[in-house]
Amino acid sequence: MADQAPNSSSSAALEFGIEGDEEFIHGAASGWVEARTSCDHLGSLSTDLLHIPTPDTPCNRCDHPSENWLCLCCKGVLCSRFVNKHMLQHYQQSNHSLALSFSDLSVWCFACDAYLDAQVISQLRPVHETAYILKFSEPPPFRTMEMQTIGENP
Repeated sequence: MADQAPNSSSSAALEFGIEGDEEFIHGAASGWVEARTSCDHLGSLSTDLLHIPTPDTPCNRCDHPSENWLCLCCKGVLCSRFVNKHMLQHYQQSNHSLALSFSDLSVWCFACDAYLDAQVISQLRPVHETAYILKFSEPPPFRTMEMQTIGENP
């Protein structure tokens, strides 16, 4: 038995220095991240997030056509850190910390260094819905309470 190979999740857990398989499977090493349901920076949101640029808007600085983010403070469209880092530079220069990805419609807070749950945070729901409609030409599906509690500890 001692020469038996560990299963793949055990091997990966050991490689990452994680003691329990469950922590590896459900933790940061798995690539799954739980979005925050609150943020102290929501006061900096633009007062008009119902009128936003379309998701195909290129970066305001380099005209890159994809991987762009919408600044939720000034409504500028800038490319991601994986392109030319213009949204990251914008945050560093202006302290506008909230942005919505036109790629997957996720919301990121640079100051919190975290994703925010745009369907749970009431101040973000309208801009998420507007962006979804602009991108897919239909309203977004809404999570039910049952779906929202999946993964929460009893």
